Amino acid sequence: MRISIEDQVRTLMQGTDYGDPELKSAMGRELGERLAEAAREGRPLRVYCGFDPRTTDLHLGHTVPIRKLRQFQELGHEVFFVVGTYTSLIGDPSDKTGLRPKLGREGAAANGRTYAEQAFRILDPARTHVCFNHEWLEGLSFYELIGLASNFSVQQFLTRENFKLRFQKGDPVYLHEMFYSLMQGYDAFHLRTDVQVGGTDQVFNIVTASRKIMSALGERPNTAVIVRILPGTDGEVKMSKSLGNHIPILSQPADMYGKIMSLPDKAMRPFFELVTALSPSEIDGVFRGGGPEAAHPRDVKMRLAREVVSAFHSPDLALQAEEEFVRIFRKNEAPSDMQVFRVRGPRSVVDVMTMSGLSPTRSEARRLISQRGVRADGRIIAGPEEVISGETVLQAGKRRFMRIVVEEET
Repeated sequence: MRISIEDQVRTLMQGTDYGDPELKSAMGRELGERLAEAAREGRPLRVYCGFDPRTTDLHLGHTVPIRKLRQFQELGHEVFFVVGTYTSLIGDPSDKTGLRPKLGREGAAANGRTYAEQAFRILDPARTHVCFNHEWLEGLSFYELIGLASNFSVQQFLTRENFKLRFQKGDPVYLHEMFYSLMQGYDAFHLRTDVQVGGTDQVFNIVTASRKIMSALGERPNTAVIVRILPGTDGEVKMSKSLGNHIPILSQPADMYGKIMSLPDKAMRPFFELVTALSPSEIDGVFRGGGPEAAHPRDVKMRLAREVVSAFHSPDLALQAEEEFVRIFRKNEAPSDMQVFRVRGPRSVVDVMTMSGLSPTRSEARRLISQRGVRADGRIIAGPEEVISGETVLQAGKRRFMRIVVEEET
């Protein structure tokens, strides 16, 4: 069934946020024109999004623009998945209030090798071009870089909130940080893309830098599709590995399920809208719970956890993760499969926790015990002097379990 241009625009603009209603309206109109033009010419749009491999794995926050790329693919368009093996040497300063640490070339290359494979959990490999931007950026001459830089003023960069705050505080804003926008704009030019996808922290890089550089180099500027940013597991700030509030897409099913169940209630709606394939009407139905009253937050989280784990693993593994979660957290039972740690002779619970890795330090073990957060076979440990003398299931906090086997001393 052929989908009208209007319906395509409605689908592709779902979940976008430009911070400016007029800009959003302009980009929506431009996207419609691009789609109509491509249909008349019988060609797919060229759609680009870049990912800097500063870590070894993608997390759920990365999947928001990747899902948007998949929507373009389902409508028949080609996707350019760009691994930032060169831009990552600088690091995107868009959401940083301080200088971002540099990443070495070997580290960027090693991290980048896994990115496409992970992205193919969402993207269609047949319609995906995987590119590495060091292939064209490292060949730019100093003369060409000067030409790119001549399209911008220092004042333009100082209007960016993070640069402006650092400048006002007297903190350094380094010249090389401004090169990032130029490099990303050159990516778009080199690939001759029609559309560029990015998060709300990329408005300057895409709307200002990429479009201006493409125009300056004689190309039609691409259309910006700016998607909302997924909050982290704290429900507050952007999901980020450096902040420790992320959920890797390579997480084991039980771990992924558990982390989603620990999300604050306020994060539920954004997660449904940004990381599931449910339509707006289906999401409304989840929150209504099929009746006049809103669904219980626990049931909403369980539905979200099933959707996400099913997408990255399978429905069967999602069901197993749910059963395990219910057994541990609602029936207060230990997991069916857990690590075993063997120790010689009876030991204090503090010794066992630190030796087994259940606690990083003895002081942390004592703190957790004092907060009544350690259990032996379901019974709360009364004090740090208690001794583990037989086979025991030790639980530290809500989710850490280990089977302790005490062997006779020889």
